[in-house]
Amino acid sequence: MHRRVLAVAGTALAVSLLGSGLAGAQPLPGTGSSDGGGAVPGMQAQSQPMASARIDRVDMLTDRRAAVWVESPAMGRTIQVQVLLPAAQAMSRPTLYMLDGVSAGKESDYKESTWTQKTDIVDFFADKQVNVVLPVGGSSSYYTDWNVPDPVLGVNKWETFLTSELPPLIDARFSGNGTNAISGVSMGAQAAMDLITRHPDLYTGVAGLSGCYDNSQTNFKDAVRATVATNGGNASNMWGENTDPKWVEHDPSRNAEALRGKDVYISVGTGLPGPYELGPGGSGVESALMGGPLEAAALYCTTVFDTRLRALDIPATTVYRPYGIHGWPYWQDDLRESWPTLERALGL
Repeated sequence: MHRRVLAVAGTALAVSLLGSGLAGAQPLPGTGSSDGGGAVPGMQAQSQPMASARIDRVDMLTDRRAAVWVESPAMGRTIQVQVLLPAAQAMSRPTLYMLDGVSAGKESDYKESTWTQKTDIVDFFADKQVNVVLPVGGSSSYYTDWNVPDPVLGVNKWETFLTSELPPLIDARFSGNGTNAISGVSMGAQAAMDLITRHPDLYTGVAGLSGCYDNSQTNFKDAVRATVATNGGNASNMWGENTDPKWVEHDPSRNAEALRGKDVYISVGTGLPGPYELGPGGSGVESALMGGPLEAAALYCTTVFDTRLRALDIPATTVYRPYGIHGWPYWQDDLRESWPTLERALGL
């Protein structure tokens, strides 16, 4: 069991924030999961959906980056995913799925993932023999299958799309070898952990950056509801009222036994300003005031999940940064820190 506890200061602050309800407050702009990701309303489910998902078209944005348009029967519409490709494209390789925060591409009007807008992910993976799949869209969806369509957010059947419809298409079109791992940031971190615990046969490893992984506490449910409400959605349409069994079914902490034998990485900051706020050319105190409370809450969530994994004696690489708000510059660093874990999971 490998845990790098760089700092634990700030837990009391996070507990206070959660207790006072600030962690469940409306997320603030400009900080990843707090970006106001607008809705991309889905079409109503078709009465006679297509028999199976299919690739409608592939637009090669560069020789190493593809925009793939997938007709999804589950979603009742065409979904874009972008795929970063290795240099040796004739060779088979594993696939890494990377999930966004709540904005899920809003910054580009849903033309690309926030990962490619806010980080150097394209350059980082340029020398790695792996397909990197970046879904575009899914604001406030938690990348899950909703109980019913939402009046604002439309039809969301992301779990079916990501775990059943998409992987065979990616493997067939881009020489995937059937080995998959998943990573996510903020909302996407919780979603990634949820998907691997629900589909342990599909993924060999997971990385969660600044996420919450427990739905048992009312404050945690409130935080999920606030994230969904950021874009006008209602989480009761997702997993029902707080007593609905769906909240337990999608609780990575309570379903953590499924992580046994997986390569697991989790990281989080304290919410305190760091070099990207206070250093030369930093974004300043204002951004720290926006992203700090969110990261402090994520710190508490991560501590709870880490404690759960320890109790189950499930190995994980856990990194507590001694500073850092809820923002993309830190997640770009976390991408590098998480890669050895994901690389091992992918068999590279």
